[in-house]
Amino acid sequence: MEEGKGVAIVIGLSAQLQIAPKGATSRIAIRAGKKILFIDTADIIAVEAEGHYVMLQHRSSGYLLRESISTMTEKLSLFGFVRIHRSSLVNVAFVEEIQPLSTGEYMLRVRGGKKYTVTRTYKKNLHLLAESWIGTDGFGQIEGGRLVDSD
Repeated sequence: MEEGKGVAIVIGLSAQLQIAPKGATSRIAIRAGKKILFIDTADIIAVEAEGHYVMLQHRSSGYLLRESISTMTEKLSLFGFVRIHRSSLVNVAFVEEIQPLSTGEYMLRVRGGKKYTVTRTYKKNLHLLAESWIGTDGFGQIEGGRLVDSD
């Protein structure tokens, strides 16, 4: 296991993710070893499925949680997270760029340079990345609040 990464168990009833409100931001409580850590959701870059676990990518480290990607999507969508693939969701605040691919999928780049593939199944969620789309006619357009292909 890489340094800075540890197995963490999500705190809460029935192993559900516990969201603890704190002012304008929200926090999640996780168990990492013998400690309980409180992490601001605004500091989470992405969540990726890894078997029966998910890797929560934090600004400073990663945490392996025994949770499903579906549960994480359900809980974190309220805090600006968007599902882009069957195995990943990203914090929209970290998204810097999307590019269409010849396959009908998109490449999404987050702050720090990491790239994720947005599959055709989840490209309908791309409209959630911004409140307003300006000059996007080159590869897609917004219809009914959703990004659609211009082909």
